[in-house]
Amino acid sequence: MVEAAWELAENSPAVIDRYRSVTAALGYTGDSVLNSVGDIACMVAGFLLARMLPARVSVVLVIATELLLLATIRDNLTLNVVMLVAPDPRILAWQQSGG
Repeated sequence: MVEAAWELAENSPAVIDRYRSVTAALGYTGDSVLNSVGDIACMVAGFLLARMLPARVSVVLVIATELLLLATIRDNLTLNVVMLVAPDPRILAWQQSGG
């Protein structure tokens, strides 16, 4: 339910405008229905996986995923939260530099 609520909030005009104004997602128009459904499905899969794995393994997987996304596409959940809550122009410049 929390993920579904986030998907609704994330695609609201206020959040979309915030993404456009303070993140590297300058042309962001919101997620497609397929993307939102995929996000919810991945959250459910991650939740089920985390229930089966030891807590330490779950934490390592989350950190590894965040670092992999940071290194490959210069974007991850941590950066999204930081940029929505307390935008940093240095992070934005680094994300946009692409190099």
